[in-house]
Amino acid sequence: MDIANILRQLAISALPILIAITFHEVAHGLVAYRLGDPTAKFMGRLTLNPLAHIDKIGTILMPIMLLILTNGQFVFGYAKPVPINTANFKDPKKHMALSAAAGPVMNISLAVISALLIKIIIPVLAFILPAGFANAIVEPLTLMLLSSIKWNVLLAVFNLIPVPPLDGGRVLVGLLPHRQAIAYSRIEPYGMFIVILLIVTDVARMFIYPLMSALFKLITLIL
Repeated sequence: MDIANILRQLAISALPILIAITFHEVAHGLVAYRLGDPTAKFMGRLTLNPLAHIDKIGTILMPIMLLILTNGQFVFGYAKPVPINTANFKDPKKHMALSAAAGPVMNISLAVISALLIKIIIPVLAFILPAGFANAIVEPLTLMLLSSIKWNVLLAVFNLIPVPPLDGGRVLVGLLPHRQAIAYSRIEPYGMFIVILLIVTDVARMFIYPLMSALFKLITLIL
């Protein structure tokens, strides 16, 4: 076990991950609020304070344990889902789909913004800061922004897996005709077991990971 490598990855990735999951959850709640559901606002979840979105097991314990056990090769985690009451929507099916899509859209936006910051801000900092100071600031900041691209892409693609309760599953339910949507939504209690099965089998290797890699490469073309 390479402890130094694990600590380095934690130092580089901790802040980008917190930002990614916080903005992801706030995006869900904000779109739901705009569409008529104030549940997240009333429960204090429309905040950029990451403490409101952290799940002790899913956001802290599980990722750290996987980071250690796999020596940084595989990390998985989750935040506390933002509460949404579809009864407050004028069009529950459509508006739930829009609220669900907001999370992955936010993560892709953050990945693009991170790439733009590397392209625009990093050269400026390297130019205006004294040489020794620039090295101490520019390299860690660049690594954190690259980590931000990686984790936001991972979060977006993972959440777009079309299995409820993931965002992709909720979007698919919103797009299906009423009868089929009801039938498909019934798999939600077993959804996470299905997702874990996809991850530990060749399905993830054949479809999910290549999609993550392609999206990462597409965004980093900005660089």
